[in-house]
Amino acid sequence: MMGAQAAEAISAIDGVEVIEVGPDLPDDLRGEVLFSAWFEHPVFDRLDDIGIQWMHLPGTGIDGWPRPLLTGRTVTCSRGVSGIPIAEFVMASMLAFEKHFPETWLHEPPPHWNFAPLGELAGRTLGLVGLGGIGLEVARRALAFDMEVLAVRRTGAPSPVAGVEIVSTDDLLPVADHLVLAAPATSRTEHLLDADAFARMKKGVHLVNIARGSLVDQDALRVALDDGQVARASLDTVDPEPLPAGHWLYEHPQVFVSAHVSWASPRAFGRIIESFVENLRRYTAGQPLEGLIDVEEGY
Repeated sequence: MMGAQAAEAISAIDGVEVIEVGPDLPDDLRGEVLFSAWFEHPVFDRLDDIGIQWMHLPGTGIDGWPRPLLTGRTVTCSRGVSGIPIAEFVMASMLAFEKHFPETWLHEPPPHWNFAPLGELAGRTLGLVGLGGIGLEVARRALAFDMEVLAVRRTGAPSPVAGVEIVSTDDLLPVADHLVLAAPATSRTEHLLDADAFARMKKGVHLVNIARGSLVDQDALRVALDDGQVARASLDTVDPEPLPAGHWLYEHPQVFVSAHVSWASPRAFGRIIESFVENLRRYTAGQPLEGLIDVEEGY
């Protein structure tokens, strides 16, 4: 379930035998570790029979995975491997908002040359909800643009990046010019942004969601967009996915929707492999694994 590139890298680890798992599973198939895929596969019906003790997921969130598949074994994910492309996507979204892209591009002579009411990121306040691997990459780039960076994190622990201030949600919402969601989808984060949260936001805020659509009450978002509380919503993830034809999010002039592609990069799969190979080295050496999933917590 990994491809030739991954198989070659994994085979270089002493004592590891690689078995490519196709759609037809042999009756005597046995294995200790599963480098998994995103899609349904017959192997998932036989995890206990095969002897899988550790399963590595190629993505970050586990909200799309049936809990019985993950329960009773060690589960890790590729946490942080998409941090760079997603952070670049966030920066592009924020710059597009400040520079009025795509409206700034001309299709006919404008009323005036050498003048446009464009903004800048320097001096703006970035509010980050979540300061994991993705949030940290966003914060580093925002600081380089001279933004003030405030972050909410579940633990309240200090930021590992200097210059990022950890605050409460109550303190963050009223001051953020750009609000970026980078938290996991759990029961505690469902509809984290509801009508009350939108009412407490700074008027004219730009919302960027590269986390999960379930974090946003989309009915409340529509109201906030229509009354100007939210100036723009840049949504790489929505609820449901795929978003059906005719949905209002496609048509709203202040909404920019993309098809959950912020992670995309020509280096994406290579980084996933590197993450797994490093963990496999740790596993064979009896060292703690990285990217461990707490199934009960949901991430």
